[in-house]
Amino acid sequence: MLKIIENSPAAIIVLIAGIFWSFGPLVVRNINGAELIAWQYLFFRGSVIFLVLNIYLFLIEGKKFTKNYNKIGLSGFIGGICLGIAKVTFILSIIATEAAITLLMLAAMPFLASILAYIFLKEKISKPTLISISIAAIGIIFISFDSKNGGTLFGLINGLLSSLGFAGYTVTLRWRKNTPKLTTVAMGGLFCTLVAIIVLIFKGDNIFISLKNSSLSSLHGFLVCSGLILYSLKSKFLPAAELTLLSLTEVLAGIFWVWLPLFGINEVPSVNTFIGGGFMTFSIIYYGLNTRRKMFRYSRGVT
Repeated sequence: MLKIIENSPAAIIVLIAGIFWSFGPLVVRNINGAELIAWQYLFFRGSVIFLVLNIYLFLIEGKKFTKNYNKIGLSGFIGGICLGIAKVTFILSIIATEAAITLLMLAAMPFLASILAYIFLKEKISKPTLISISIAAIGIIFISFDSKNGGTLFGLINGLLSSLGFAGYTVTLRWRKNTPKLTTVAMGGLFCTLVAIIVLIFKGDNIFISLKNSSLSSLHGFLVCSGLILYSLKSKFLPAAELTLLSLTEVLAGIFWVWLPLFGINEVPSVNTFIGGGFMTFSIIYYGLNTRRKMFRYSRGVT
């Protein structure tokens, strides 16, 4: 199976990773009283990510996989923290507002990744990327018009923080390509788990929840873990902005799953969310077309 993934085009594998992640909002919407057990949810999800990844690494590398933690370095440590922050703020966002708002905030990832890559990796930001960022910003403004509701504003801010965290993680993958990437992902899960434990102890809440809620939390962790394995394995073959752009299948598919009446959620986005989402979708399409045109010209030796 691993050989099939390694021999597959990077773009296809990253797209599939986005599909895995897209089921996250649907899982959260099936949790009973999700807003009351956010930190327990994060504990179970983070624990599953950490355990599954270490089991996976043991199966493909044997006992020597533990040495990866000595090689993780600064880039892996920062990447793990960024990923952990992205996980925490995603859950805080999705339980506070519409799934569409959270997911559309994630649509800012390729543009945030471009900015961070420019600052830290000196990757140039092209004119089409700047235009795309501007169009996406207009979309975010439209979506924020619904933020008169405190929960919507809280969800929007945490959605943006999640997007920023994931963009930071993506840039660290590009920073030092020899960093053990899956170990970095495991560190993200561990960070998420530790933060959840600290908050639960501080609040005096019980870690354990119902079988249904703990099972769904663990399922979400498994979906996230599977997507991150695919995403990390192919990260070295694509620029930071393109990585996040391709993974945005999570956004479109995620909105579709919670809207589809078949699953019993039927969550319809507001008018402003539709308009803002339209701007953000257009910015992504515009960016993608210009990236493709640039690659075509480069392949033909045109500068």
